[in-house]
Amino acid sequence: MILTDKEIKAAIQNKEIVIEPYDNKFLGSNSYDVHLGKNLAIYDSQILDAKKHNTISEVIIPEEGIILHPGILYLGVTEEYTETHNAVPFLEGKSSTGRLGIDIHATAGKGDVGFCNTWTLEISVVQPVRVYAGMPIGQLIYFKIDGEVEMSYRNKKNAKYTERTTKPVESMMWKNKF
Repeated sequence: MILTDKEIKAAIQNKEIVIEPYDNKFLGSNSYDVHLGKNLAIYDSQILDAKKHNTISEVIIPEEGIILHPGILYLGVTEEYTETHNAVPFLEGKSSTGRLGIDIHATAGKGDVGFCNTWTLEISVVQPVRVYAGMPIGQLIYFKIDGEVEMSYRNKKNAKYTERTTKPVESMMWKNKF
């Protein structure tokens, strides 16, 4: 079941959901709009290796925006820091960004109960498009859970994305044993 605006507000009041900064004007009937932060990153290498730490270089989005190009994976970040303690958050692109040919996540649209951080975005575009820091980029949808969670994300010993940040985070696949 998807939480409605009233249920999202109640969850925020009960601290089951945290959104910082929060502005009621970004609350939809069953979602909350998130915005593109000023930090982007791109991988330093053209060839990525799942078993190695692939480094990134940071790019700050200037006031006049930045043009994104096809064929490059950009890592972005939401302005909003979120916590979700009793629901499963899903990050989806807004239809307005999709209609500009912007995809904000390759595979990681679902968060875990206990995820507490900004959201790293896996941004790709189908044609060149100028983006701006602070622009609406996606929306969070919350699904009610059924039952008690044994181990929340932030309490897992092998959780790789728990350090609070305002910058995009590169893949930590290399930390897995395979």
